Amino acid sequence: MGKGRLEAFSDGVLAIIITIMVLEMKVPHGVEIAALKPLFPVLLSYLLSFIYIGIYWNNHHHMLHAAKRVSGAVMWANLHLLFWLSLIPFVTGWMGENNFASVPTALYGVVLFLSAIAYWILQSVIVREHGGDTILAQTSKLKIRISPVLYVAAIVCAFYVEWLAGALYALVALMWLVPDRRIERALGEH
Repeated sequence: MGKGRLEAFSDGVLAIIITIMVLEMKVPHGVEIAALKPLFPVLLSYLLSFIYIGIYWNNHHHMLHAAKRVSGAVMWANLHLLFWLSLIPFVTGWMGENNFASVPTALYGVVLFLSAIAYWILQSVIVREHGGDTILAQTSKLKIRISPVLYVAAIVCAFYVEWLAGALYALVALMWLVPDRRIERALGEH
């Protein structure tokens, strides 16, 4: 079957996730710049999560452009990914409202970890459907392998050094900011 509906549905869900995150932010009471100071953790958690959703949207877009078709298994794997991503507004709000406290920061990492696993499953299902000679099968596996390890390290760090957990989440985001350029080159050749 064609992939257009899957792309449109996924884009819509990701847009709703971003909308929910921004609507959860509360307007400060006061008109001075100082009124924003207590909101700094909320704004910081929102920024990190906005970047994560953007990264998933961008990489998801590249992954689906590399696929020629989707099957029922791909649709279910995609829905599995969207489920974990849909929890990001909740853990973002909880973490930001509680100044990056240990438990909310660790749960944020758990959701990111499970989102990464779901992304890997989706990519694996697409590769299986298309065979080993596809563009996706030949992309770098380093980022997809190291991300879960860094998430687990961040989850543990959240209970000892919260800022280090946040730094590890930001490091993983930086790793994924640029999608695999081989996909763009290969699609450009076709």
